[in-house]
Amino acid sequence: MDAWIERVERELLPGIDFVSEDPHEPVVVRRLPGEWKLVGTGNYAAVTAHPDLPDLVVKVYAPGREGWKQEVEVYRRLGEHPAYSRCYYASEPYLILKRLNGVTLYECFRKGVRIPQQVIHDIEEARDYARRVGLKPQDLHGKNVMLESGRGKIVDVSDFLDENPDQMWEDMKKAYYKLYLPFIYRNPFPLPNSILNGIRKSYRWLRRRPS
Repeated sequence: MDAWIERVERELLPGIDFVSEDPHEPVVVRRLPGEWKLVGTGNYAAVTAHPDLPDLVVKVYAPGREGWKQEVEVYRRLGEHPAYSRCYYASEPYLILKRLNGVTLYECFRKGVRIPQQVIHDIEEARDYARRVGLKPQDLHGKNVMLESGRGKIVDVSDFLDENPDQMWEDMKKAYYKLYLPFIYRNPFPLPNSILNGIRKSYRWLRRRPS
């Protein structure tokens, strides 16, 4: 691990060029050094990987964005659990994490991949576990929940210390049982990015609209 820490700090951190332009939109990665590849982006950070170490990813927080310290604490409390990644090392502004190798629910919708009910059950149990260790599981949407070998995984835990819980997962679960399971499950079909992004932005607008 020491060699990889040195490599992250020598290659990745000086060579990554990215910015968080909007706190409600994914960061924009303009350049990665060498063989480093982009795995995914969140609103505050980019997740990268290197082919020489396929079981790990490096999550790097964008300049000017907070949250690193809180995420380190979340992983400390979570410890080892089958529905979560694991933090092996952290030094601001990055974390070295266990890689989850499934497909996000967003990608399942985009590609027409069937989402089994076991995913819903696994996420419910994972949320209960997080609450038992003093966390507040939230920000669970299509890009933060993953299907891996038929089981549900939670990709992003960065907001699990937030004191303002949201309804994202409850709304997604409701849509799964009322719309997806009866009408789509047996014959899933791909949805274009334009429709999925439209749903995401409409949902965000509706949730923020004053009552």
